[in-house]
Amino acid sequence: MSRVKLNHITDDDLVEGTSLGRDAWLRLRKNRVAMISLWLLTAVVILCFVVAWFCTDPNVINLTNKFASPSAEHWLGTDQLGRDLFSRILYGGQISMLVGFVATAVTLLIGISYGAVSGYMGGRPDSLLMRIVDTLYAIPFLVLVIILKVVIAGLVTDLAGWTVENFGWNKEFVFRFANIIPLFITIGALGWLTLARITRAQILSIKNQEFVEAARSLGLSDRRILFRHIVPNTVGTAIVYATLTIPSFILYEASLSYLGMGVEAPNSSWGILIKEGANFLETQPSLLIIPGLFFSVTLFSLNFLGDGLRDALDPKASKD
Repeated sequence: MSRVKLNHITDDDLVEGTSLGRDAWLRLRKNRVAMISLWLLTAVVILCFVVAWFCTDPNVINLTNKFASPSAEHWLGTDQLGRDLFSRILYGGQISMLVGFVATAVTLLIGISYGAVSGYMGGRPDSLLMRIVDTLYAIPFLVLVIILKVVIAGLVTDLAGWTVENFGWNKEFVFRFANIIPLFITIGALGWLTLARITRAQILSIKNQEFVEAARSLGLSDRRILFRHIVPNTVGTAIVYATLTIPSFILYEASLSYLGMGVEAPNSSWGILIKEGANFLETQPSLLIIPGLFFSVTLFSLNFLGDGLRDALDPKASKD
């Protein structure tokens, strides 16, 4: 009997394994537009949430210095009430982006859970849950947001007043964020419909695969199988959906603020700044152009980053 001589395998012969996340990151890095968008978005976030804390109070009024030109004291000049435009843009960006990010988080939580349960249950429960989604789809989104915001705003204001009275918290700080909580709730609570349908479709295609059958044969509960083994496979799509939803929610907030149903004075958002700047377009175009530029750069960055993530998280789209 002949013996087969086995070659000695060294560490150099081993190929390092890679995860799906690492592969996606490598593909994303090759997308120049997406990476530029990522850096621009990072710069805007740092400006609004870090640099803003070192700026002057955006609500200080100085009528003797209105429509001032850019200077060392006021980098972008002042508005119609003598308030520092640079500070108002950064603080307004905080509100706009918080609405976009928090409302999207609420949307992900509701949409993924609702769609996953519906798709996994199937049958009549699935049909009933989807008919509810269809019914909500038939009602104009902004109309629902406005109605729900009016209902919730009073409750949130009363709760904020009770908090200040009983806990001694800073009144200005509490009411500033209490003013935007209804926007978080209303936009997020009504923006999950599309994600629920997307998640349901994915669950329907996954729930009968072999690894799910193996989990059932081990005696795992339906809840554990759904949320520990099936739902994680929809994370990639959820991330892409989130990056494409954030700009739309920021745009909804801007639209509501433009209609007078969004953030209330003296707080500001990019939507309010654009609304105020439109009133002085002929005499002071910078009041509209500069906030609009920050707003546009953020939306474009999020959209291009979302497109890049969609391609990066889809191995079939890779040309490697």
